[in-house]
Amino acid sequence: MVVDIKTYIVKRELIIDSNQSEVRIALLEDKNLVELNKEKTNNNFVVGDVFLGKVKKIMPGLNAAFVDVGHEKDAFLHYLDLGPQIKTFLKYTKLGLLGKAHLTSHEKIRQERDIEKTGKITQVLTSGQQILVQIAKEPISTKGPRVTTEISFPGRYLVLLPFSNKISISQKIKSKEERTRLKRLILSIKPNNYGVIIRTVAENKKVAELDGDLSNLVSKWNSIIKKLPHLRAPQKVLSELDRTSATLRDNLNESFNSIYVNNPVLYEEARELIGTISPDKKDIVKHYRGRVPIFEYFGVERQIRSSFGKNVTIKSGVYLIIEHTEALHVIDINSGHRVNKEKSQEENALLVNLESAAEVARQLRLRDMGGIIVVDFIDMREAKNRRLLFHKLKEEMAKDRAKHTILPPSKFGLVQITRQRVRPEMTVPVLEQCPACGGSGQIKSSYMLLDDIENNLNYLIQEQNEPSLTLTVHPFIVAYLSKGFPSIQFKWFLKYKKWIKIRPVRNYHLLEYKFLNGNSDVIKN
Repeated sequence: MVVDIKTYIVKRELIIDSNQSEVRIALLEDKNLVELNKEKTNNNFVVGDVFLGKVKKIMPGLNAAFVDVGHEKDAFLHYLDLGPQIKTFLKYTKLGLLGKAHLTSHEKIRQERDIEKTGKITQVLTSGQQILVQIAKEPISTKGPRVTTEISFPGRYLVLLPFSNKISISQKIKSKEERTRLKRLILSIKPNNYGVIIRTVAENKKVAELDGDLSNLVSKWNSIIKKLPHLRAPQKVLSELDRTSATLRDNLNESFNSIYVNNPVLYEEARELIGTISPDKKDIVKHYRGRVPIFEYFGVERQIRSSFGKNVTIKSGVYLIIEHTEALHVIDINSGHRVNKEKSQEENALLVNLESAAEVARQLRLRDMGGIIVVDFIDMREAKNRRLLFHKLKEEMAKDRAKHTILPPSKFGLVQITRQRVRPEMTVPVLEQCPACGGSGQIKSSYMLLDDIENNLNYLIQEQNEPSLTLTVHPFIVAYLSKGFPSIQFKWFLKYKKWIKIRPVRNYHLLEYKFLNGNSDVIKN
């Protein structure tokens, strides 16, 4: 069976919803939600932020150190995250802290020997030492941030690495001639003691554009060194671009046709940023002024509600069950009611699996799931079909910018995926707490309902001396209280010498009730 996979340019739209507490950024590909980012306005520990920290504790057993960067939990710094030129880095940082960095420029400083990969952290760091670190992984759950001293500065076309002389090129640039051209260009403009990673979007760009990007990144590093004499750890030295700007920088390409922003300030900032990144695309930024919330207007809210939660249904009826454990994520594929009687079981399984592969890749991006993911596809006997599934999954996952590894399907139909995680997983609550049980899964015995109502009734009449009372309950309870002779309602009349009105409310749960006074105000529930 041959599956024809058509290739075409995907249309991308960015929808940005800003309010007082957070900014939500939705990336749509052909109107389908594929990425959702949330950024709290008070988030102080974002991947890429640079801090002047203080080494609090050296852990020889872990070959790591805990660094105070101002978070409630100390940041974790492993020996392997120091970088080979850590000694040169520490020497130049110390000059900066003493206000003597101007005596020797970064380009002229003599590099020390690389540290050994099998070395010990006690040979490099000491407790109480001030050190520049960069957030590599945001605080997740009970863990503090993970940091590195191998600082990097991402730009539009390049990534700058101080104290490195290596030049790396994105593997997505396939042309040998273009790779050679880019490497030659960077060698001609790169200052000494800097390494550079050439990003995919640098393909076919002119030297002036690359040089401008490189100069901006070098000035970032120089600005950090100039600030050091006036700082004391723990303190933030440089903020990475906010999530909105970083998303624009990393995603903007020819397939982007619209960016909608509902905040006037953010709208102007986005226009200015795109004006520097890609001036010809400045007009794709549009200010949304509609009365309907922006996520509702563009159908994002509906997609969020249908795409999060334990069960995710695809249009054809195929559905995914997504479970999370401490060690891994598990995704189970179910065919639902999609069965073509004209095709064999093997062909049906292949069609369901291929369709599910695209949704699995989308879910990983959308939820930003990381770590180990195990996907239980429907069993297929033929090896060629398992290969088709593997290639389809790799093709869909190629759109994902997070580092990942996919293993071929096992004979049991299981596919193992590892995906880089640097931020907490995106979760959107799609279930509401049960009003009857309060989320416990258990409700009060129905035998106790009448006792509760009578106790409150006695209090309101005897203690509060309420002249007029109305009891609102579920229609079933109305029948129980008011029917028969003598009814419970009539017994109350004989006991309290007052007629208690009972009114049904259909949207109450079975054991819900409220007492209203003569002004229809709730006085007891």
